[in-house]
Amino acid sequence: MKELTSAEEQVMQLLWQLKEAIVKDIIVKMPEPKPAYNTVSTVVRVLEGKGVVGHKAYGNSHVYFPLIKEEDYRKFAFEKLLKSYFGNSYKNLVSYLVKENKLNLSELAELILVAERSRNKDK
Repeated sequence: MKELTSAEEQVMQLLWQLKEAIVKDIIVKMPEPKPAYNTVSTVVRVLEGKGVVGHKAYGNSHVYFPLIKEEDYRKFAFEKLLKSYFGNSYKNLVSYLVKENKLNLSELAELILVAERSRNKDK
């Protein structure tokens, strides 16, 4: 799977939400200031080139739809982040989150409980 730019991720988020859409449908869902039609159309065509978006043609109109699941891309992006920034270590990731006050001790304790339940369920 190929990494997406932030603009491509934004369009994919909307396509996952909409299931299928024409370019105008995507633009309507975008926040202000809305990008130009040609800009969004170009991003969608790049996504097609990357193999993550497909389309159905209806005359001159194209209806676009995701070819990959949101969960699959989320897993890919997370694994890349974990490897690139945290040495592929969950310990380093959690340490960072605690240190930066993104995760407090009660949330950390809750994560430990979830992990223990998951491990017990797998046995």
